Amino acid sequence: MEVQKIGYAFTGERASCYSADLLLRQYKRIRDEKKKKFSYKDISPVYTIVFLEKSPSAFKEFKDDYIHKFTTVSDTGLELNMLQKFIFIPVDIFLEKLHNSGVQSELDAWLTFLGCDESEYILNLIDTHPNFKPLYYDLYSICQNTERMMTMFFSEELKILDDNTVKYMVDQLEESNKEKDATIAEQAATIAKLQEELQKYQSK
Repeated sequence: MEVQKIGYAFTGERASCYSADLLLRQYKRIRDEKKKKFSYKDISPVYTIVFLEKSPSAFKEFKDDYIHKFTTVSDTGLELNMLQKFIFIPVDIFLEKLHNSGVQSELDAWLTFLGCDESEYILNLIDTHPNFKPLYYDLYSICQNTERMMTMFFSEELKILDDNTVKYMVDQLEESNKEKDATIAEQAATIAKLQEELQKYQSK
């Protein structure tokens, strides 16, 4: 499971890397446990669930959908047991639905618990679904334990990938700002030239 506060670039590519890391971890663990008795049939499907607090623009085109499921399928209809599954949940789009329609299902209740920090909705959820009350206490206790939170990381390779993605996004932003600065400078020069021409015209 991954939680992105800000939707990164390369959302699909990042999820694929996380899934590959999870699958490899499971493969190594089961292979080491079973040794010569190991079989690929022992490996279970891996579900990578990505929560996007602020979803990328591609998700905005599906304003009525807040759960997107991906799996590997054949273009011929051939069926194989492919192990990597993906679920993307744009939390911001779900919250718009929550504000308009409220909690209408058990799934909505879970997504409210996972994605909403507004006290009004939390209190209402506890009132209508009291089974979430101990979960909120557990969540609070986990957040108080900083050391435990810091151990919830993937492999060093994925950390490097994340760092590189952030650097790429910063570079893109800086490049965009340079282009805007150049445009502003060009517009300022045009305005100055027009003012000069206007002054010449008025002095005649």
